[in-house]
Amino acid sequence: MDKSRVAELVGRFGEKRILVIGDLMLDEFLWGKVSRISPEAPVPVVEIVKEEFFPGGAANVARNLAEFTKNASLMGATGVCRHSEILQQLLTSEGVGTAAIQFHPCYRTIVKTRVIARQQHVVRIDRETKTRLKPAHAATALAQLEELLPSLDAVIVEDYGKGVLEQAFTDEISRLVWHFGKVLAVDPNPQNPLTWRHATVIKPNRSEAFASAGVPFSDGITNPTEDADLLRVGKLLMEKWDMENLLITLGELGVLLFRKGEPPYHAPTRAREVFDVSGAGDTVISLFTLALTAGASPQEAAEIANHASGVVVGKLGTAIVTPAELIASFGD
Repeated sequence: MDKSRVAELVGRFGEKRILVIGDLMLDEFLWGKVSRISPEAPVPVVEIVKEEFFPGGAANVARNLAEFTKNASLMGATGVCRHSEILQQLLTSEGVGTAAIQFHPCYRTIVKTRVIARQQHVVRIDRETKTRLKPAHAATALAQLEELLPSLDAVIVEDYGKGVLEQAFTDEISRLVWHFGKVLAVDPNPQNPLTWRHATVIKPNRSEAFASAGVPFSDGITNPTEDADLLRVGKLLMEKWDMENLLITLGELGVLLFRKGEPPYHAPTRAREVFDVSGAGDTVISLFTLALTAGASPQEAAEIANHASGVVVGKLGTAIVTPAELIASFGD
């Protein structure tokens, strides 16, 4: 893909208005050093030297978008506590709209804490309670969505399987987005098997795609376009979800794009080094959606999303890609 074409598309990203709906989280990173083993158990003693917080889950998708457009906003529900305050402050500081987030004490703020020492991920600690969205809160969210949609270019639904997204709620999301003729991008979770309709693109990773298709998992081969199991899964999901585009992320093998009436398109990985895959899928769906709304073809959008992911996995932590980094990645 020509670098000037990428720059042209990225130049249009800033005017796009995108709403992200899904499970909100707060990512905490504890950076430390290890100099000894605990006398109490054969585990390292980590001396913490730095603490960082980042938006996680659906909030990380919005954070990725905010690097390219200041018209990114977020819809979801979270608790009323110190961690929810930190999350809101982070989002506000990065220019993400938070007016559609509902803060209620009946929800627990999801926090994922990662301890990292000597550039190695030592342990992750999850604090979460899966909680269904209250009917009254779902109704409020849908009313807000209907009000916002005329001014939006796209809606991204990010499912981390934590309870916010249920079938009746997502059916209404799909119906409303389709009614207003907007782009609908979905990042599904096979542990929360939902039926999707009217999606512009659905983006599972390989294991999620196999699970969603009900096919036993198999490892990939070097050329995904000759991977019989993967091609079968793609065909099954295109029929099951009846979508325009299916984008399957394949880790070190890049991405594979399925489209109606077209042969699968493979974009090989652009990563030079892989330090941390945290949030790479969030980057893919963010940039694919932005590119589509900016006028890119699905094939061009897949290339842009794949390049963006290649930049992100070369960073530690829940990282994002900048416009300059994305454009520069096409100059290699």
